[in-house]
Amino acid sequence: MTDPTSLTLTEAARAVRDGTLRAEALADACLDRIARLNPTLNAFLSVEPEEALAAARAADAEVRAGRLRGPLHGVPLAHKDMFHRAGKRCTCGSPTIRGDFRPERTATVLERLDTAGAVTLGTLHMAEFAMGPTGHNAHLGRCRNPWDPDRITGGSSSGSGAAVAGRLAFGSLGSDTGGSVRLPAALCGVVGLKPTQGATPMDGVMPLSESLDCVGPLARSAEDAATLFSVITGRTDAVAAIGQGVEGLRLGIPRQFYYDGLDPAVAAALERARAVLERAGARVVDVDIPDHEPYGDLANLVFTPEAAAVHAPWLRERPQDYGPQVRARLLQGLMVPAASYLQAKQLRALHLRAMIDGPFARCDALFVPALRSRVPTAAQTDVGAGPAMAAVVAGVAALTRPVSYLGLPALVTPAGFDPDGMPIAMQLIARPQAEATLLRIADAYERAAGWLSRVPQTQVFS
Repeated sequence: MTDPTSLTLTEAARAVRDGTLRAEALADACLDRIARLNPTLNAFLSVEPEEALAAARAADAEVRAGRLRGPLHGVPLAHKDMFHRAGKRCTCGSPTIRGDFRPERTATVLERLDTAGAVTLGTLHMAEFAMGPTGHNAHLGRCRNPWDPDRITGGSSSGSGAAVAGRLAFGSLGSDTGGSVRLPAALCGVVGLKPTQGATPMDGVMPLSESLDCVGPLARSAEDAATLFSVITGRTDAVAAIGQGVEGLRLGIPRQFYYDGLDPAVAAALERARAVLERAGARVVDVDIPDHEPYGDLANLVFTPEAAAVHAPWLRERPQDYGPQVRARLLQGLMVPAASYLQAKQLRALHLRAMIDGPFARCDALFVPALRSRVPTAAQTDVGAGPAMAAVVAGVAALTRPVSYLGLPALVTPAGFDPDGMPIAMQLIARPQAEATLLRIADAYERAAGWLSRVPQTQVFS
């Protein structure tokens, strides 16, 4: 095999288990690719080659001794720099405020990955304190999209999207408070799963919004994402769903909101993806959904004051250490009336019930776009882009934030490419705890469509 990084996580894990590929070779290949491509991509904030290779050699020794830790044995991963690991620096995307932070204990989700045999390569780029949908960071520079370095990666799990798409790591954990797993996955052409609110352990994870924060995997396929999700949650139904096909499942196409104002290339790609799923046996039905327009504002009424409460001490003592955009958003949160915050939280249950009793009574999952537009350029979303910038940035998370407000599970997977060769993604949304259904649909589509075999031509700028 000439390039082990071309394997999926599932293929790599199988090769290590079978003894046809050494874990050390996998880690070495990833580290070589990081050394060549990270100066351009800026996906990794820290790399730990000695520790990664030592862990890989230990994994190989365990294979030879007939001892396998779990489904990730010997597989190199890397994660957003907001997951605590005891004694290791964790910047949370803010080297000015958290540059010296070294937690005393390891996040439960990382402990579970370790127990399953994963090898850690380092930590990944993220938006400052996970606040930003584009991948910009005033302190760390911009993370770049492997398909085109002039395009945004999406955020806030920017490094996760770039590292998985660029074949620098086999999978990653990110966080999704308003789309921060789904957006980098969609814009970088990989799979991203936002679980049901509360489905994943949050201890040892940087807090942002206690009502909306959620940990989710980014990977190269639904099968890979199912493995990661199963490991961090203990949910075996996710892995069991892979390969089951979509025969008899009902996909709902909302008549309102999601399909309004789509870029023609996005609309065409979704139409083709829908046809693929219909040929595979899925039944497509049109559904009415509750008015989603207020959900973005309601999400902000929950998110901004909760984030401001977390950051209140630093806002008082060192406001100058925040990037200007992040500081402005946090200060907005301090001005939200308590009554407005509480009402927005109380309304969530009513809106969720309307979804369960409405569209989800008629379908197993909603089939919608992840973004209405094509992947924006960095220049279009930079603070210097003028008045149009705000509209572009707001549009990036317009179709992910409502799902986070409702606490529903959602998944994005590649659904084609636009005329510029940039990824287009579809988003699947299901009722609470139905992650297995989302993974089942995505897996069936990926096997039929074949988009996952297409990879960024990163060698052109390596």
